[in-house]
Amino acid sequence: MKKYVIVGAGMRGCYMFGKRISAEEYKDYASIEGVYDINPVRARKFSEACGGFPVYDNFDYMLEQVRPDFVIVTTVDCYHHEYIIKALNAGCDVISEKPMTIDSEKCNAILEAEKKTGRHVQVTFNMRFMPYMQKVKELILKDTVGEVLNVDLEWHLDTRHGADYFRRWHRYLKKSGGLLLHKSTHHFDVINWWLNSYPEEVSAFGTRRFYGPVRDKRGTRCLTCEYKDTCEFYWDIEEDPFYRQFYLEAEEEDNYIRDSCVFDESIDIYDSMAVNVKYQSGALLAYSLIAHSPYEGWNASISGTKGRMEVGEIYSGIGEDDGCNHIKVYDRSGAQINYDIPKLKGSHGGADDKLIRMLIKNDVEDDLGVLASSMDGAMSLLIGAAANLSIAENQKVKIKDLLKHPQG
Repeated sequence: MKKYVIVGAGMRGCYMFGKRISAEEYKDYASIEGVYDINPVRARKFSEACGGFPVYDNFDYMLEQVRPDFVIVTTVDCYHHEYIIKALNAGCDVISEKPMTIDSEKCNAILEAEKKTGRHVQVTFNMRFMPYMQKVKELILKDTVGEVLNVDLEWHLDTRHGADYFRRWHRYLKKSGGLLLHKSTHHFDVINWWLNSYPEEVSAFGTRRFYGPVRDKRGTRCLTCEYKDTCEFYWDIEEDPFYRQFYLEAEEEDNYIRDSCVFDESIDIYDSMAVNVKYQSGALLAYSLIAHSPYEGWNASISGTKGRMEVGEIYSGIGEDDGCNHIKVYDRSGAQINYDIPKLKGSHGGADDKLIRMLIKNDVEDDLGVLASSMDGAMSLLIGAAANLSIAENQKVKIKDLLKHPQG
């Protein structure tokens, strides 16, 4: 049985890792031996919610006392590298939430520590575990569209999900790297995985015109805002027991406000982004992300030497859910081939359960290479980091210039 500790006691750490790994299914494979968070109230509530295990007030001391096999990192993104490197130096392997970190300097530090210690970092890209995404990968491997020449991907966050990034710590570039790191790293990784290629060059544009200080009628936070009765972005932090207990009741420890105003003038991340990527394989990616759509979903086309594949999904707002995802393939003869992939139940289309099973039990063959390495994590986050640089400096950015030891 392997010993695990968790650093970062937020919602993702709790529901993705704490509750799942503590379940009966994994009792013979894994044991969570400790949790640490800079907010002790949140750490205690995390332990209580996940069945009860030791709570530590010092990360280094937890490593010394437990001597875990694995450290699971689910903290604020900008601190991932600190805990990852400490864990590697202590002789532990690491499971890191995406993104692995938020810039090239921290990324290089992680890769160097991994090389020096001989330990390993895995990044949890759950999109690779979705049956829909895996079917696309299988069709590409079967040469269904031939050599891939071009990918277009549009991702739309609605004003429920999208707005929430502008209420919390993700609203600051220095903490999250913006949505091009925190959110888009999923999307960049799945494209890298589909193409079986790494990025070479990136250019991008980004703006913030929907959120931030675009209206005068705004407050500091939803809870105390005088405009709560008329603001369409009002969110009641007291309504949900998890947010009330883990955040509102823990505020006095670290002054973190979970329901900050989405129109605050301190917000500095983008809400509309457009990115172009050239791959080592020669394929081109045109990517866009908006965080203020009236509906939530995505659509993509994959064009190759033998045809074109069209995929996509609507999560909220419009359309009807028939219980399946759909793929359309058009070949050069004019024929259309349709594939229907049944959806799985569970969070993120059942992907989270499949990911945890492979991480903990490792009893399923990884024929598609769904487990992501540190280099996979690096190449995903570096697209976002390069895009941020491109926006700031108004120029193209080469990935090799960001990586101390480039790999193909």
